[in-house]
Amino acid sequence: MYLYNLTLQKGTGVTHAVHGNFSGGKQQEVLLSRGKSLELLRPDSNTGKVHTLLSTEIFGCIRALMAFRLTGGTKDYIVVGSDSGRIVILEYNASKNALEKVHQETFGKSGCRRIVPGQYFAIDPKGRAVMIGAVEKQKLAYIMNRDTQARLTISSPLEAHKSNTLTYHMVGVDVGFDNPMFACLEIDYEEADMDPSGDAAQRTQQTLTFYELDLGLNHVVRKYSEPLEEHANFLVSVPGGNDGPSGVLICSENYLTYKNLGDQHDIRCPIPRRRNDLDDPERGMIFICSATHRTKSMYFFLLQTEQGDIFKITLETDDDVVSEIKLKYFDTVPPATAMCVLKTGFLFVASEFGNHYLYQIAHLGDDDDEPEFSSAMPLEEGETFFFAPRALKNLVLVDELPSFAPIVTSQVADLANEDTPQLYVLCGRGPRSTLRVLRHGLEVSEMAVSELPGNPNAVWTVKKRADDEFDAYIIVSFVNATLVLSIGETVEEVTDSGFLGTTPTLCCAALGDDALVQVYPDGIRHIRSDKRVNEWKAPGKKSITKCAVNQRQVVITLSGRELVYFEMDPTGELNEYTERSEMPAEIMCMALGTVPEGEQRSWFLAVGLADNTVRILSLDPNNCLTPCSMQALPSPAESLCLVEMGHTESTTQGALDDDAPAPRSGNNKGTIYLNIGLSNGVLLRTVLDPVSGDLADTRTRYLGSRPVKLFRIKMQGAEAVLAMSSRTWLSYYHQNRFHLTPLSYETLEYASGFSSEQCSEGIVAISTNTLRILALEKLGAVFNQVAFPLQYTPRTFVIHPDTGRMLIAETDHNAYTEDTKSARKEQMAEEMRSAAGDEERELAREMANAFINEVLPEDVFSSPKAGLGLWASQIRCLDAMHGQTMFNVPLTQNEAIMSMAMLKFSIAADGRYYLAVGIAKDLQLNPRISQGGCIDIYKIDPTCSSLEFMHRTEIDEIPGALCGFQGRLLAGCGRMLRIYDFGKKKMLRKCENKHIPYQIVNIQAMGHRVYVSDVQESVFFIRYRRAENQLIIFADDTHPRWVTATTLLDYDTIAIADKFGNLSIQRLPHSVTDDVDEDPTGTKSLWDRGLLSGASQKSENICSFHVGEIIMSLQKATLIPGGSEALIYATLSGTVGAFVPFTSREDYDFFQHLEMHMRNENPPLCGRDHLSYRSSYYPVKNVLDGDLCEQYLSIEAAKQKSIAGDMFRTPNQICKKLEDIRTRYAF
Repeated sequence: MYLYNLTLQKGTGVTHAVHGNFSGGKQQEVLLSRGKSLELLRPDSNTGKVHTLLSTEIFGCIRALMAFRLTGGTKDYIVVGSDSGRIVILEYNASKNALEKVHQETFGKSGCRRIVPGQYFAIDPKGRAVMIGAVEKQKLAYIMNRDTQARLTISSPLEAHKSNTLTYHMVGVDVGFDNPMFACLEIDYEEADMDPSGDAAQRTQQTLTFYELDLGLNHVVRKYSEPLEEHANFLVSVPGGNDGPSGVLICSENYLTYKNLGDQHDIRCPIPRRRNDLDDPERGMIFICSATHRTKSMYFFLLQTEQGDIFKITLETDDDVVSEIKLKYFDTVPPATAMCVLKTGFLFVASEFGNHYLYQIAHLGDDDDEPEFSSAMPLEEGETFFFAPRALKNLVLVDELPSFAPIVTSQVADLANEDTPQLYVLCGRGPRSTLRVLRHGLEVSEMAVSELPGNPNAVWTVKKRADDEFDAYIIVSFVNATLVLSIGETVEEVTDSGFLGTTPTLCCAALGDDALVQVYPDGIRHIRSDKRVNEWKAPGKKSITKCAVNQRQVVITLSGRELVYFEMDPTGELNEYTERSEMPAEIMCMALGTVPEGEQRSWFLAVGLADNTVRILSLDPNNCLTPCSMQALPSPAESLCLVEMGHTESTTQGALDDDAPAPRSGNNKGTIYLNIGLSNGVLLRTVLDPVSGDLADTRTRYLGSRPVKLFRIKMQGAEAVLAMSSRTWLSYYHQNRFHLTPLSYETLEYASGFSSEQCSEGIVAISTNTLRILALEKLGAVFNQVAFPLQYTPRTFVIHPDTGRMLIAETDHNAYTEDTKSARKEQMAEEMRSAAGDEERELAREMANAFINEVLPEDVFSSPKAGLGLWASQIRCLDAMHGQTMFNVPLTQNEAIMSMAMLKFSIAADGRYYLAVGIAKDLQLNPRISQGGCIDIYKIDPTCSSLEFMHRTEIDEIPGALCGFQGRLLAGCGRMLRIYDFGKKKMLRKCENKHIPYQIVNIQAMGHRVYVSDVQESVFFIRYRRAENQLIIFADDTHPRWVTATTLLDYDTIAIADKFGNLSIQRLPHSVTDDVDEDPTGTKSLWDRGLLSGASQKSENICSFHVGEIIMSLQKATLIPGGSEALIYATLSGTVGAFVPFTSREDYDFFQHLEMHMRNENPPLCGRDHLSYRSSYYPVKNVLDGDLCEQYLSIEAAKQKSIAGDMFRTPNQICKKLEDIRTRYAF
């Protein structure tokens, strides 16, 4: 079996975010690391919308990311620490829209190792040096400079190693132009290592160490070190030189401390707590991330606590000596991994879990009545300040970037009966969890919907002048009339436009610089700018049936077959070409391309005929309307559209995009494509040769059941095609590749591009008797999503087969159930009342009542942390179609749902579904201790509208996995595999196997076989022998695998994902038999210990691949109607991908060669070797990397040509192959 790995949705979780002027202009961009890819975003400073400029896979693990700028430079460089054992400096090239490697210096082995640097980065604020550190021992400093051509240079590394030292964080200290200095949080474990009693480990203190890089002597000195009182988790560099006092802020548990060298004494300030917090009062509070904003005149820090509260920190100085730290509550946003304050006044928040946000900073919080806390205020040791959290006041949310991370589990199913399956994904953590329904398609924002007096059959928009920015009229054609609407502040009907309103219209367009043309069945109406009207009447009894129009040409069809061609002369008159042309069959449709810049005319006319052909006619004045080429079609053409695509000069890409995989005529033109919509619902795309008019390289896609109508519109400044069948699709070119994506919207019938002040690139469309104005903002997105909120972290879900409703198990650690929460509130309110004296009793009662009634939404303010070993769980029934919760079944405090299964019991004989829920009691995670567990059985109502509790079965171990098996229940209780049957009072144990080594985490069953996953010993193949009532292990795996998800591919084959990001497929060889005897007397086990101390038969590994993210769910499914089956996976970082099987050896060889060439010609950006990355744990086997192959589309044309030449193909053929394998299985 050979597989091809396709990423459908790139990872959405963010691990690092940095901001800077990477493109070198005035605009600021944000660079995100998504674990194994880099993405560059540009927030639009006018609208606040975030645009993705580029996203690139780096085939490695990004461990650290920083931006820096050389002194006096205008452009920021990016320095990346990854698992490649190399320091890599990247630069964004705006003209190519690509990240380019400027330097790559090797210093160690590859892989994320303890003593190989790459985990931490610190940059000198003046951009003169960078320090790169490992978790233990090693630190290297590099000096940055310019050469005579003003190019960036990098020195050889200077060592600052210290053995037996662990590093927690490092920053560059701002010292102006003195020698660069770096501050590190370290701990020296030498003593603790030598001391067997463990006392020294308790006494070991963290130290703050300053390293100075002496530029004169060219080496690094450990300048100063001092122990810290509390354990700190990160440092913030304070502006220095002429801008501030220099030094560092140390964020530690419960305290914020300012330290600096010289005669500065330490300034400490406690971290404020929420007033009346339900959190465990013994629990410490830490800051988790920070952002610094500095201008010429001032600076401040935003620091966020783990509850999500942001504080604004300022320093008061007295002669460059800091005298106090001031804190002020700013706002509360979801807990973040990184925050960036942009110069344009935005705050970008990359959330730990769930969606990322862009806020506008509306106020700096200086003049409000929020109390300001200061280190100078007198407090007892251990006391702190209190504040009241509130809704956003200083920040305004302007944009939201959807993120699925973390995906806990997912399933592909068509519960909505839409033909195309949906992806149901459980994601998020705690109160910010959601169930998201993902559908393949672009999100459509509805700008306006208005009803029309009847059912129109067409709509157009026209500009009054060719150079106008916005459209002037919307023309709507009915069966017997034409309605003209003018576009302004509102859209209203006008009668003086010059259009004929008493007739239906075939086409309207702007002609030349300032004229309009209307084609209707009886003639052509040419409306000049001064409202003069020229009419051309159809001769005799003939009428116009079809027409095609562009800026300078008009072509019409008289009574079915006769073509009449008009062209505009220099005076602006329409002149008929003398000869008319008769076609051999009835004309079904026609199309003209837009007039290329600097030319008089479009040179070709495409005509679709009733004899199932498309013909290309020349419009060259020397041989006008003579046929150039033709193509036979499988069914009649419904509509045609000529567009130029593949090269975009767009606003969001900010650059000419010369990387289009297309044979270009001229220096930077795109390719002309003829799109043909057929009456059987298929779209063909063919390349039109701009010189000879030949058609070549046809691609086909099935769009829907209705005939396909095509409309040319503008998207991001480039031409795109809207194709309407039973669904509407958009074909556009974005980030170096073609996309054909459905719109997630109801069926439309006719459309045109639309541009007005409110919506610069929209679509005006008709659907039955309504006129709709739509906008598409998220181009490049694969899925659009509907999210339904959940209360606790979802763990697993099952779908009720009869109703399609979902039963979701939600469980949170460190959380209160609703009952415990209200009881704790009551208790705290009672304490408030009793603590008050006589005079304050009334006030205390009011405060207590206000406290009980105050409800902060937990999805924003996060839920109270109850303490370790406290669990809250519930079972939720959700109708995924409408997103409404049918009912909840809450469990009592400290019961954690570990597993769930839906099954029918054959002994019950009622044909009803039962829900089995495995619950752990009082579970402690580390060390793992529990008070046993239980299995609850619920009977599900046939409409799935209620659960009836049947009974609870106490067991002494935790039920880690449940599965229905031949009308009974298979349960993995700890390391025991048991079969239970349904009893009246509890479940009855029927059979047991004790030979699984550690802990069962997953059970699959098929036929008589059971496939059991152990937490670290991979999968065991077990046969159930009914006659002897035995579960016998007949085969197992040769490698340990820490299993996170499995799925059966067939009776002998299972796909396994592990917690290190690998996918492997195990298959039982033909020689394996499951008809083995296990001798119950035990004598056999003395002499036949089996192979490798396991079962005597082994499965063989047929595929291995390192995905690089932990796969949380695997499923064999089809994603598109009529497509083939693929192995769909979803990862913890929010990636959705597929492994698709090759159908022929020839395809496999082709892609294997392409992958090999790409490895050589286009090595990964961050210096990791592609082959060794994909073989991080097990050698890659029989899986090809589609992500690498698809980078072929974005490399420069010369490299494309040379690779294609080596493979004896053309670049177009390779692009077609890449597109075909995608569209056969997915999108």
